[in-house]
Amino acid sequence: MFRRFFHHIKEGFYGFCRHIGMALSSASAVMITLILIGLFIVLTFNLYAMTSSIEDSITLSALIKDGTTIQSEDLKRQIEAIEGVERAEFHTKDEEFDYYLETYNDPDLRAFYETYREDNPFKDAFIVYAQSGEDIPHIKDSLSKMSAIDEVYDGGDNTYTLVEVLDNVRIVGGLLVGALCILAIYLIYNTIKITIASRSDEIWIMRNVGAKNGYIRAPFLVEGIIIGFIGALIPMLLLILGYIYLYETYNGLLFGAFSLLHPYPFIFYVALSLLGIGVIVGFFGSYISVFKYLRLRR
Repeated sequence: MFRRFFHHIKEGFYGFCRHIGMALSSASAVMITLILIGLFIVLTFNLYAMTSSIEDSITLSALIKDGTTIQSEDLKRQIEAIEGVERAEFHTKDEEFDYYLETYNDPDLRAFYETYREDNPFKDAFIVYAQSGEDIPHIKDSLSKMSAIDEVYDGGDNTYTLVEVLDNVRIVGGLLVGALCILAIYLIYNTIKITIASRSDEIWIMRNVGAKNGYIRAPFLVEGIIIGFIGALIPMLLLILGYIYLYETYNGLLFGAFSLLHPYPFIFYVALSLLGIGVIVGFFGSYISVFKYLRLRR
């Protein structure tokens, strides 16, 4: 069993060497594709982290009715029991007044509004954090039905538009990565198909002496894996060095506002993912090509 396994590896490596020009050309094409895949993976994960951070900052403000008899702790438990609520924070009306004053940088304006503290127009409120932006409509509806809640503010249509945009950004990033993976499989498929065609006489002889399809197929699968592996090495190196350089040069902030994910261990996970993608697409590209050829030659 092990002898056959090593034989397949040896034959696959010899096949790669015999057609090294064609194989390196395919590996180069895979390398370029994997560089793009790596860039999109890094961009997608950073966008996901950024959008998740933005979503975490989206809150609802539930104003408590004056004279309500429900204790704040009991009301907090009721709010946090709502599906989709991550947590709720109780703010007294004085704290709400202080928060409002902090929005003004002008000392004169702050001093002017300070005169209204005694007749504080604000109400006690709960700041409600959602687990996801998609939960906000449901949470708002549930809060509005509570007898102790006077009004609920969620930021209006702008909030829902922002949540929709963030979801679309994540979806588009994932689709681009998937499309590039399909492109890499197609490139390897074409290379292995040409390789098989150039060795058709050899395959014909092997079949005439009784070699099974699995025995014929295995070296080509190994060759595809080698192509994918070699094609992934340079993208891994470029991605690791490039991302670390970018992170350290800009102190982890892109355009001075967007936080980048820390490179350790994130970028190494991405690099290993590229290696895995390279090997997998190499295997599948070879498998599809060999399976199609052997099926047609029966």
